[in-house]
Amino acid sequence: MGIVLGGLLVLTGILFLSGIGLYNGLVSLRNRVKNGWSQIDVQLKRRYDLIPNLVEVAKGYMKHERETLEKVIQARQQAITVSGSGSVAEKAKAENFLSQTLRSMFALSERYPDLKANQNMLQLQEEVTSTENKIAFARQYYNDEVMRYNTKIEQFPDAVIAGMFQFNKEEFFEVEDAAQRQAPQVKF
Repeated sequence: MGIVLGGLLVLTGILFLSGIGLYNGLVSLRNRVKNGWSQIDVQLKRRYDLIPNLVEVAKGYMKHERETLEKVIQARQQAITVSGSGSVAEKAKAENFLSQTLRSMFALSERYPDLKANQNMLQLQEEVTSTENKIAFARQYYNDEVMRYNTKIEQFPDAVIAGMFQFNKEEFFEVEDAAQRQAPQVKF
């Protein structure tokens, strides 16, 4: 009887320690997902900061394109507003709209040779292109971490611990329109 009780205590201890290990693994993955999102957030903030400068430089040359410039500013403001409190899907939608309006502005700027040669505009164009690339890499990292996390909380035995401690699935940062899957091409 003592051997059975001793074996039961050892088995209980092993299960308890395994549960702790599973829980800590899930916490680590959840934090990696949060870190992935914060990396996207940093790059989005950088893009938000660049847009007013870009619009200001373009404004002097593109006087007849006021509507397009206003759409860019409006899209930027919507993205900033959603970034504070929206779901990942809402944030993705706002960011996709912002990318689309930036593409429209860059396409229109082709009509203005002086703007294409402006040094400030060239520098801003390079910064926006670089930032768009960084956003793409950050989205990829975030989505990779979401995939790892979501897979882990669905697999046994992690699913048991995930259910007990309310580890919920995370959303992917997805682009809805295939045309928006490309970073804006900035050609001046």
